[in-house]
Amino acid sequence: MSGHALLARLAALSVHAGALIMRHYEAGTLGRDKADSSPVTDADEEAEHLILAGLATIAPGIPAVSEEAAAGGHIPEVADAFFLVDPLDGTKEFLARNGEFTVNIALIESGRPVLGIVYAPAFARLFGGDLGGAVEIQWPVSKDPGDAIDLAAATAIAARPAPAHPVGLWSRTHDLHRAQEYRDLYGVEASRMIGSSLKFCLIAAGEGDLYPRHGPTMEWDTAAGQAVLEAAGGSVRDLFGKPLGYGKVADRFKNPSFVARGR
Repeated sequence: MSGHALLARLAALSVHAGALIMRHYEAGTLGRDKADSSPVTDADEEAEHLILAGLATIAPGIPAVSEEAAAGGHIPEVADAFFLVDPLDGTKEFLARNGEFTVNIALIESGRPVLGIVYAPAFARLFGGDLGGAVEIQWPVSKDPGDAIDLAAATAIAARPAPAHPVGLWSRTHDLHRAQEYRDLYGVEASRMIGSSLKFCLIAAGEGDLYPRHGPTMEWDTAAGQAVLEAAGGSVRDLFGKPLGYGKVADRFKNPSFVARGR
């Protein structure tokens, strides 16, 4: 299967998962704590089941590492190629009902995210990226999730060169003190707080310039967003300037601190 055909099928899979998540969102699904004290909902678990079943059909020879299964200790052996899945990135935002949550699906090859889909169903924004570039298409959940997604008709997006007054994007988990530290450290005047992997995608779309993360994240949190951003000409590097890599099994898929940037 070509990369573009795979991207389209993963986009369709993310839309199905997004429709399921939005049904829970509208019903007011409650959260509960996992062993690490992070929240999980029925929407996370059901979306993950849907995505993993879809991946097993789309690419049966490629293993998939996913957040909720990993939390339960179910991690397949990964080789040169594997999928990383976060079925509902931004569960805290989902529970806060601010819409800033996404469905993330990425393909990793040789430690690099080469293809990714990020779908923000509450905002009807679907982002995709592969070696051919990055795109965005409007996809409201009111549309039939079975409709074909023509990524060839999507809008190409590109990260912008750093403007005179770059816009920083901070996670909502950062307190105001940390946000001010980031403004001072990176010389950013304007900033915006936003949850989930949307930060990567907004930089990819030229709506932001910088996203530093000096704190813990997991590979499934970042892989799809990184694939979109790098396809749009941006970068994601650790604090030593090395590209953020994947498949860190010995570290249980934990990421180091990193900075995502536009061009």
